[in-house]
Amino acid sequence: MGEFVRVEVADQIATIQLDRPKMNALNGQVQREIGEAAREVDADPGTQAVVIYGGARVFAAGADIKEMADMSYADMSLHSRTLQDCFTAVARIGKPVIAAITGYALGGGCELALCADFRVAGESAKLGQPEIQLGIIPGAGGTQRLPRLIGPSRAKDLIFTGRHVPAAEALAIGLVDRVVPDPEVYTAALEWAATFVAGPTVALRAAKQAVDQGLEVDLDTGLEIERLQFSGLFATDDAKAGMRAFAEKSKPKFTGR
Repeated sequence: MGEFVRVEVADQIATIQLDRPKMNALNGQVQREIGEAAREVDADPGTQAVVIYGGARVFAAGADIKEMADMSYADMSLHSRTLQDCFTAVARIGKPVIAAITGYALGGGCELALCADFRVAGESAKLGQPEIQLGIIPGAGGTQRLPRLIGPSRAKDLIFTGRHVPAAEALAIGLVDRVVPDPEVYTAALEWAATFVAGPTVALRAAKQAVDQGLEVDLDTGLEIERLQFSGLFATDDAKAGMRAFAEKSKPKFTGR
């Protein structure tokens, strides 16, 4: 457990909770603690799904501008690697990950949400990449993950203007997957995460890797990634249990092996 980021596990769902008053500004320490939390939940066999949550007031309003303002090029060329590595650790969690977004998810906060598989937002939430208004660009994956999610034209609109996107528009363009009343955001994320708890964990990890890695390569290579993941699952007990249950018209009991 870090000073500003903690992990809580209940019913096989891990919550990565950001708690740096007042706005969960993502300074270097918070970034490192996010990376540590991501690696912890990824390695935990008792965790089947993950929720990233910033609290009832705000998800994360972005990077700590005061910390960045005095950095030189040399400083940032080193720090930016750490920043990307910490967020990539979230994207590589081999389990379903849901971002529960309240209030603002701006800059680094939006980039953190992009690392999740799914995003649930409150009705008053606002997302965006406002870095251009500081004379810089997103540096934690925004120029790469955002266009992969919503398309290059829409991503350029958000990145070039730095505007804040309300929840309804975010839903319409695919930036978030569900919008619920503000008080229900965390509960909705937990309920969604719970749908994965009894699932075949090895197959879920394989599916996530096949989709994510396939997006980075040409179609033929992506199909080969899929083929290898698909074939490999026939060595698992879960595959045998699932197909046996199908034949017997019963509910499968997966063990993660």
